[in-house]
Amino acid sequence: MDGGVVALELLGVLVLGGAWLCSLATTLMSTWLTMCPDLLPTVTFELGLWEACVIHEGGTQGCQPHSSLLGLPPDIQLARILMCLSLAAGLLALLVAVPGMTGVKSCGERLRWKRALRTAGGALGLAAGVLGLAPVSYVAHLTVERFFDESVPEVMPRWEFGDAMFCGWTAGVLHLLAGTLLLASGRCAGGDDWSRPAPVSAGYPKTRTGTGTRTGTRTSTRSECD
Repeated sequence: MDGGVVALELLGVLVLGGAWLCSLATTLMSTWLTMCPDLLPTVTFELGLWEACVIHEGGTQGCQPHSSLLGLPPDIQLARILMCLSLAAGLLALLVAVPGMTGVKSCGERLRWKRALRTAGGALGLAAGVLGLAPVSYVAHLTVERFFDESVPEVMPRWEFGDAMFCGWTAGVLHLLAGTLLLASGRCAGGDDWSRPAPVSAGYPKTRTGTGTRTGTRTSTRSECD
């Protein structure tokens, strides 16, 4: 197995794990949107997918979970659903990609099966990235529209981007990067004979055909990523 392929799959799995942790933090954080009214400069309001918080200047904080899913704004409802789907896809991508790594003993050491697992993990990583970027970008779009809405009086406070939004964008980009790396590791290793187990010796043993004896030879092709 080419060293470049091993590096690609290892980097892809590490980035995938970091992306999933960022997605988890984005989903749990209460700072999707923040608001600091001019009439109450000592108070900051925060809105997340699961709760709304009020933070006072002294550092005291009070949070209240959303009482009902149906009572939430449609954009928050959609964001909650899509972020949960992104977490599920990212976790499944990790569970599929790790057994497909070269250094992990699995699948009877069949290279063809390992390549299929890495490819599936890469596809799931791309799906997790799209599912994670969609709700964050949608909420950001609506927030910008409402912020510059001229029909709303200027004295009315407006929601702004919170830290969770930037964390969500980072998670989505990392998921896309991880998925691309895992797919590339399978593509770069496509020149090998994937129908046989991983080689453990320099050649094949002698085999007997008919009345004669011949020594099997081994052929190999260079990786496309050399």
